Parts: sequence; structure tokens; C-alpha cells
Amino acid sequence: MPRQTRRIIVDHDANGKAIVTQDGPAPNVKLRQATGITSTVLWVTDQSPPDISSDEDTSLREVGVSPPANGNILRIVDFPPVSEMQGVDNAAMLKEMGLSADSHGGAASRSAFMHRTKSIDYAIVLEGEIDMLMDDTEVHLNTGDVLIQKATNHAWVNNSKANCRIAFVLIDAVEPPAWKKAPNGH
Repeated sequence: MPRQTRRIIVDHDANGKAIVTQDGPAPNVKLRQATGITSTVLWVTDQSPPDISSDEDTSLREVGVSPPANGNILRIVDFPPVSEMQGVDNAAMLKEMGLSADSHGGAASRSAFMHRTKSIDYAIVLEGEIDMLMDDTEVHLNTGDVLIQKATNHAWVNNSKANCRIAFVLIDAVEPPAWKKAPNGH
């Protein structure tokens, strides 16, 4: 059963006074079949600066991993230990994430979880530990660590024995020049 995330939305009443308009479990929770990873979308915008005058619950939009053009996305992702995942198919994973088959730059992947998005990502480890694999290196993150990622090829791999929970903010970005230099383009 996917873990629930409490989401509170604060807005204004008709008189401009701050009020809570929603308080409860975030409704857009998806269990990714290809990996067993649970993704909870908390909010999405599709413009910058965002229009905050609407009452629409933007988390209910169907979105992939990448943020909309000129927008951003806030999600919580629960990564089970990699030992609990069996035979991850990169193509199936990418499709389920809404990414193209060449989203890992066309380079030989060192992990079935490799992918990249045209975004700047802020990753905040809420609990647990995880490794972020890159093309030739990796970095280990623990609870409380914050990673800022600039559209790099990567894979999240939880080598521990417990769940790892990360809050991600992805903001649409200009395609980096490095993508044009990557083997086989992007």
C-alpha cells in the first residue's frame, strides 16, 4: 500500500484572509509498476510566474516526471530497497515516467534506472539513504541532505534495507549545451 502524504493548501477567502482550503492525503499517488517506486504529485504549475488565482487542484493533472514547459512540479517519491525490485526494464520505466526512450543521452547506461529531465531539480532526502549514480561517478545521500541537479543523466538506487523518501522540486529549464555533446545526442 503506497504511503500517504498529508497535503495542506493555504489560500485566501473572499476578504483576503489566509485560510486552509484543503487538508488531507494528497490525492495523486501512483505506484510505478516497472520499478515499485511510489510517486505522489503535490502540485504542478505550467507557467512562470504561476497564476495562483484559480481554485483548481493542479496536482490532479496527468504529468510525467518532467515538469510542464515553463512550469514546475513538487512530488514525494518513495524508493524501496533495490533488493526488492526484480529485473527493471529501462524502456518500460522511461515510458511509465513519461520520458522518451533516449532520455538518458544515448550513452550506455550503468543502471536500468538511468534517465534525465530538462530541468533543475532540488532533491531533499526526508528519510533514509540513497545513491545517485551518474555516468561515471556516484554520490551517497542521507536524511537531511539536499542535492541540486542540473539536467544530468542519473539513477536513484536505494542500496539500504529501508525505504528512502525524497521530496523533489523540478523546474523546467533551457536545454543544456552539454546535451548536444553527449554520445548519440539526446
